[in-house]
Amino acid sequence: MIVAVELAVLVAVVLVVTGIAQRLNWSPPLCLVLIGVAASFFPGVPDYHLDPEVVLIGLLPPLLYATAIRTPLFDFRANRVPIAALSVGLVVFTTLVVGLVVWLIVPGIPLAAGFALGAVVAPPDAVAATAVARRVGMPRRIVRILEGESLLNDAAALVSLRTAIAAIAGAVSIWEVGGDFLLAAGGGVAVGALIGWAASLLRRRLTDPVMDTAWSLVIPFLAYLPAEAIHGSGVVAVVVAGLIMGHQTPKLLSGPSRLASRLNWHTVQFLLENVVFLLIGLQVRRIVEEVGDSRLAWWELTLICAGVLAATILARIVWVFGYGFVARMGPGERTPWSYFAVISWAGMRGVVTLAAAFVLPDDTPQRAVLVLAAFVVVAGTLLLHGMTLPGLVRRLRLPPPNPAEDALQEAALLHDMTSAGLARLEEIRRPADPPEVIDRLRDKQSYRSDSAWENLGRLSSLEETPSDAYRRLRAEMLAAERDVLLTARDRGTADDEVLRRVMDGLDIEESLLERPEEEPGMERELETPEATAGTCEHLEKARVPETDAEGCVDCLREGSSWVHLRLCLECGHVGCCDSSPRKHATQHFHDTRHPVIRSYEPGENWRWCFVDGIVG
Repeated sequence: MIVAVELAVLVAVVLVVTGIAQRLNWSPPLCLVLIGVAASFFPGVPDYHLDPEVVLIGLLPPLLYATAIRTPLFDFRANRVPIAALSVGLVVFTTLVVGLVVWLIVPGIPLAAGFALGAVVAPPDAVAATAVARRVGMPRRIVRILEGESLLNDAAALVSLRTAIAAIAGAVSIWEVGGDFLLAAGGGVAVGALIGWAASLLRRRLTDPVMDTAWSLVIPFLAYLPAEAIHGSGVVAVVVAGLIMGHQTPKLLSGPSRLASRLNWHTVQFLLENVVFLLIGLQVRRIVEEVGDSRLAWWELTLICAGVLAATILARIVWVFGYGFVARMGPGERTPWSYFAVISWAGMRGVVTLAAAFVLPDDTPQRAVLVLAAFVVVAGTLLLHGMTLPGLVRRLRLPPPNPAEDALQEAALLHDMTSAGLARLEEIRRPADPPEVIDRLRDKQSYRSDSAWENLGRLSSLEETPSDAYRRLRAEMLAAERDVLLTARDRGTADDEVLRRVMDGLDIEESLLERPEEEPGMERELETPEATAGTCEHLEKARVPETDAEGCVDCLREGSSWVHLRLCLECGHVGCCDSSPRKHATQHFHDTRHPVIRSYEPGENWRWCFVDGIVG
């Protein structure tokens, strides 16, 4: 009963502190650590012991898996070189640099123990960094690199720590070190690929969302434990299995299963990440009590902790800029120095560092001092980087993701999907199929595509697009339908199973009506993003003609209305978009075969080729 109460209090504190931090735009991890530190010295607060086995076996696998299944395999492959440089090269470099510093400033400590602490503090926790990244709007490539680093750096650090602990007890050859790394990487990849393949076969046959989600919660442990049993890297195994499952999930699972799995994993990740940061702070009193037996003066402890923190931060800066110098000398696109500056300053440490510190054997010389230094690195990087990283991003004026470009990518993708769906409809329809059903399906397809295009042109003077009107009116209709359902429930005129099934249908339709809130940046000039932009001979030849039209010339002549405007780049004709009742821009193409139009809305210069069906 006492354990249940303590768990409930921990979760409640996490929810309250995180909610307040998000409302005040503060860093939730930093706030939770500080609250934990303060609470650890209050009388009556339980002495929470952060067992390293609980963290490394119970918490680390699901946290890694939750990140891996959301990591696009394409982006991971595209950034594999910087990810490898950070997750392996930087970990080894930090281990050596910090180890040498510790050996020099801590009295009577062997070099192997210094390397052990270096391995402990080497892996950053990108959870805190990416939380800041999304809050201040970092470029997505930086976020992808930081997430990729966090997936693999724990493996390199834990292997380095295992080697250093073995060296404390006796001699370790360079061949043994290399063999450990190869076994960890190879064994982890093999087990992860095997579990990912087996899980794919299993989940392909599951149709119940509850059973599917339950199996997904087991997969990270099924990957981690066998890999560790053969002395491979459980971390690598979980990451490989997660990447495979994340890539295969859209092909394997039904829509309800994907929705349930996504929501459940978001909840698990949120609770585990934030409870862990609170537990980090709650360790302080215990660490301070153990350091009291070290017989070192307070100024010596301060010097040691400050030296380890400085060495950890500087090692990352030196390595990242050194890698940047080498990378910029090679062929290909040159990454701006500002990107390297942000990555070098995004080295916040987390729970793996503190858990790894507790793994140090009890007979390690000056163990309590090393654990204290590890905590100072965790708290210091969270405080220093967490408070200054947003200001650095703003000062460097890094381009944040443009929501308008996202909207254009979404519209172009949905257009292609809609065309494919309508083409399949024409292939499979039978003469006996009711015409009204075919028309209803066409309207549904067109609504989804038109709604995405209408999400552009937000700087126009139009107060409400047709899709906005549809959402508003359908939402009111759903509210009335739900009132009838609740009345039937209260009167007992329908069975509960029927009520739940109908309510699920209403909830799904209501979720489809919701549109994400408009993010800052929609007012910026909308150019076609590189990932979306295509090219063809029509787009390359098109030039913008001069025109002073104040609206759709055909609508003005007919007295009809329009939603958004399109400019023909062949003759300067201004017509209305396909969301408009008359669709004059498309009609103009069919009449004249002029291939390219350009958005005629304020702040937009994207183009569309009717012939090749691509955005340019």
